[in-house]
Amino acid sequence: MAPVMIPENAHKDIPGNPSTATSSKIKLNDRSSQSAKAEKPLRVLSEEDWQFWQHNGYVIIKQAVPKENAERLANLLWEFEEKDANDPSTWYTPPRAEMKMKELTNSGMVELYNHQYEWDNRQYPRVYDAFVDIWGTEKLWVTIDRANLNLPVQPGFEFKGFIHWDYDPETRPQNVQGVLALADQTDENMGGFQCIPELYRTYDTWKLTQPADRDHFKPDITGFELVKVKMEAGDLLIFNSTLAHGIRPNLSKDKVRMAQYISMMPAEEDNEALRQWRITSWRERQAPEGYAFPGDPRNWEKTRYERAQLTELGEKLLGLKRW
Repeated sequence: MAPVMIPENAHKDIPGNPSTATSSKIKLNDRSSQSAKAEKPLRVLSEEDWQFWQHNGYVIIKQAVPKENAERLANLLWEFEEKDANDPSTWYTPPRAEMKMKELTNSGMVELYNHQYEWDNRQYPRVYDAFVDIWGTEKLWVTIDRANLNLPVQPGFEFKGFIHWDYDPETRPQNVQGVLALADQTDENMGGFQCIPELYRTYDTWKLTQPADRDHFKPDITGFELVKVKMEAGDLLIFNSTLAHGIRPNLSKDKVRMAQYISMMPAEEDNEALRQWRITSWRERQAPEGYAFPGDPRNWEKTRYERAQLTELGEKLLGLKRW
């Protein structure tokens, strides 16, 4: 019998990806002193990027992977979803599994986690170096996460979009998340990432105006401006987990937003159970299970695709080799 793909790391009732811990014991890089800047110079981010990251809670790394990497994974997602990119009549099909996290219904989540093309992007050096900048440490694990194919809204296929937190910001999680664009999404009507930087900056005073029984994962966004982030294929967006964010509805006529979720956080090499869970997920092509992860009942990852080949960096990012 295959092992249950839920590691013992307290992700069972919240949206956050269970392939890494909810929060790191290591704090995010703050580069607050001149000595810290000198000891750990930025590899990918510019100083302007860093200031934007600190002020807004997110940053875009242009061309984090080559466009051909993005394009081949995008083509694979259409194949995996049994849809024809050039034939909208094939796009709107019933979900294969029920989504317990209802706001993700019709959001276009693609239950593919360990394909070679996904791992090629995870272990791409520029992606890794960007997360090294954010964390200030080289010893990272990458999340084993899925992709997104966000279709235009249609009657009977409604998606209103949402704003939420994956981790209760009151717990001050030391964590980040990331989205890699697989196709251009420069038209803000076509869906994609949205967030509220103002709430990120003013959270401590904002919460004083909120009721005691407020939902710690879904903020009241009355009065806030939603920032619709535009990206091009190959761009990587990294955001702080205390940034309220979500997917906006695709209100275009025929454009499709496509993305891969990639993040990294400090490796927990002393957490042997989690390390073995991660290795099993890669080796057996098994998807996570949990509140936001319905999986693929066809089990195509195991039956159609080979185990991903890892570079030396990839082996360390997985946990197969220790840092």
